[in-house]
Amino acid sequence: MAGRSNEDLKEITLLGNQGTKYVFNYDPTLLEAFDNKHPDRAYFVKFNFPEFTSLCPVTGQPDFATLYISYIPTIKMVESKSLKLYLFSFRNHGDFHEDCVNIIMNDLIELMNPRYIEVWGKFTPRGGISIDPYCNWGQPGTKYETMAEHRLMNHDMYPEKIDNR
Repeated sequence: MAGRSNEDLKEITLLGNQGTKYVFNYDPTLLEAFDNKHPDRAYFVKFNFPEFTSLCPVTGQPDFATLYISYIPTIKMVESKSLKLYLFSFRNHGDFHEDCVNIIMNDLIELMNPRYIEVWGKFTPRGGISIDPYCNWGQPGTKYETMAEHRLMNHDMYPEKIDNR
């Protein structure tokens, strides 16, 4: 199978860049996309990000989570290093857990216009309680909109019995 040409990857500037700069404040412009070589096939791409950090907007204390991002691409796909740097940019961003996962999903929809996407944050407990917000979206008027509704209603069918994250 032939690889990608430099022309195919002209929008990718972060991957392979030895001068990586880490941004400490939320910055959606860090996200980069490339063309999906299989736009006629529906398939999942899943990212697990166990080192997500943001700040509580009230106390300023850090919040830690594992993020699960899954999507079914259409024409564009998110480049993983840009996603990592983008997620890192939440480090000093103050927002509630629920807002963070929705912001991330909205930014990825704007970047890629996927068929379907879901973002699930599993935050470590603070004050004796953990918060695990889940959001998803499917292209309106397609079977993926129906899929999103179904997955939203059934996303946590097997909740954890004991988890001392």
